[in-house]
Amino acid sequence: MEMKKVTTKSMPYEAWKDNEYIEKLVTELQESGANVVVGALDNLINWGRSNSIWPLTFATSCCGIEFVSLGAARFDMARFGWEVARSSPRQADFIMVAGTIVNRMAPVLRRLYDQLAEPKYVISCGSCAISGGPFRKSYHVARGIEDIIPVDVYVPGCPPRPEAMIYGIMQLSRKMKVERFFGGVNRKEDRKKYLAEHPIEDC
Repeated sequence: MEMKKVTTKSMPYEAWKDNEYIEKLVTELQESGANVVVGALDNLINWGRSNSIWPLTFATSCCGIEFVSLGAARFDMARFGWEVARSSPRQADFIMVAGTIVNRMAPVLRRLYDQLAEPKYVISCGSCAISGGPFRKSYHVARGIEDIIPVDVYVPGCPPRPEAMIYGIMQLSRKMKVERFFGGVNRKEDRKKYLAEHPIEDC
C-alpha cells in the first residue's frame, strides 16, 4: 500500500523535518487495518481537529512573550485556526509549555495536563522547558517537562522565534492527521504507567 504523505498546502513534503516519525505512525495504522467507513470518518474528523487546534498557554517567562506575538498581525496564527487560546484546560486541545518550570510548579502543570480533554497533546517550547536551559544544574528548576508529562513536539530555542513555534504547531497538526480517532488514539504512553514511573510530590 502506498505511504500517505501528510503535508499542508503551503509546504512540500520534502521540506518537513522528522518525516520518519510520521511515516512510522502511518505504517502502524496500516498494519492494524481499518474499516473503510471508519477510515473515512477518521480522515474527516482528524482534518477538522488538525485545522482548529486550541492552545492552553502555560507561559512562565520569555518564551511566553514570543507565543503572544503569534496572535499579532505579523504572524497571525488565526490563519491556521489556532487563534482561540484558552485559559481553561477543559476547553483546550494542547498545552504549550513556554518557559521555565520550577519544582513547585510541577504538580500544577500535571494537574492542568490531567484536566485537558482527551485526546490531549503537549508542546515543550524553549530550552528551559526542554532541558532546564541556563538553569539546568540548579536545585529548583525541573530538568525538562518530559519527566512530568508526556511531550509530543519539542520546539528548541532560547527563546524560539515565533516562526519556530508555528512550525512546531504545524508538526503537531501533521501528527493529528494520521491518528486513529475511533478505536483509540495511538498515544505513546499509558497514563497509569506514566504516573507510576514519574511520581511528583506536592510541595
